[in-house]
Parts: sequence; C-alpha cells; structure tokens
Amino acid sequence: MQNSKTNYQLLTDAEIKSIEQFPIKPKLLLHSCCAPCSSYVLEYLSKYFDITVFYYNPNIDTETEYNFRSNEQQRFVKELFPNTKFISMPYNPKEFYCAVKGLENLGEGSERCINCFKLRLEKTSKYAKENHFDYFTTTLSISPLKNAEVLNNIGYELSKKYDVKYLYSDFKKKGGYLRSVQLSKKYNIYRQDYCGCIYSKLERQKLKNDKTDI
Repeated sequence: MQNSKTNYQLLTDAEIKSIEQFPIKPKLLLHSCCAPCSSYVLEYLSKYFDITVFYYNPNIDTETEYNFRSNEQQRFVKELFPNTKFISMPYNPKEFYCAVKGLENLGEGSERCINCFKLRLEKTSKYAKENHFDYFTTTLSISPLKNAEVLNNIGYELSKKYDVKYLYSDFKKKGGYLRSVQLSKKYNIYRQDYCGCIYSKLERQKLKNDKTDI
C-alpha cells in the first residue's frame, strides 16, 4: 500500500522500463470513465501495452448519457487507436446505488466516491483475472478532482485479491490532464462537465447557480 508521499508517476515509469525488454507487449485492461480521460492515457500507454478499453460506469445518471459516452469512447478508440480493443458493459445503475446507499448526501470526493471507485475497479480487476490480462488500471487518476492515492490503494488491494498486477498511475502528471483537454478539442470529443452520477450533476448545477447569483 502506498501513501500520500508516493510519486505514482515514478512507479509507472519503473514498470514501463521493466517491460520494455519484453518481446510481446503485456495485456492491459484499462478501465475508462470517458473518452476525454482516456485520450492521453491511450496515447501514453499504447506504445508499451496491448490495451483493451473497459467501459464500466454504472454511476452515470441516465442510460442515454451512458450510451452516448460509451459511443464516444468507441469512436475515439476506432479512429485513433484501431489496434485497441473496446468492451462496453451493460448499463446497470442498481449496482451503483447499492454501493453508495446511505452516502447519497455526502459531497464530491467523499466516501460515496470511494465506494464508486471500488465498485468500478473491482469489476475491472475481476474481468482482468477471468480473461487472463497481465495488468489492469484506470483512467480516473487523470482528473484533478480524483485522489490518486485513494485510487492506487484500491488498485493495490484488488491486485492482491485477484492476483493481477495493478499499474500504479497518476495520469494527471507530465501534463496529462492538459493533454487530454487538447486531444478532446482536436478530435471534437464530447466532454461532460460532471463526473457522471446524479449527485455530482446536482452539485455541478448548484455551483453554476451560485456563480450566476453573485
């Protein structure tokens, strides 16, 4: 388990260095929350891994939004990374609401979000184990609003549980977040202004309304 002083980018660099000598790229299952967040991550990691993008986000508030984001993710992968596989899981919001039951009124970055991370990463790690991937990781750490330490510690625990390597990361480093914004603009990727769940959507709307009232 890592702590708040851990430089996750150095851990990523070290892992990449260790696999560069391999004659065949290791298989990486990359959980993706959306196309914009995946853009830089795919650009960065596709040189070193045989990547499958795993779209599993039951936190998204409506099926329409879920499908729209999934289709944008698939379009981006197909156009820019044609050798990358794409898997979209069926929309099942009940899984999310069960995971955050009793935590609905907590704010962004709270235990509610941690439970949501655990839910999505557990599904990813389990799928990685069942389908013989060498590594799994998530794009979530590219967001300035997501705590890399929390995400990596979840990944660490699941790595032990399912016996699949977790690729430590903090993709916002090395200008990763800025690059994702640039790529989103360049390829006209739909970029939402809330994380996905109804609670983050309402919080975002309240923030907008508060600014309007000033």
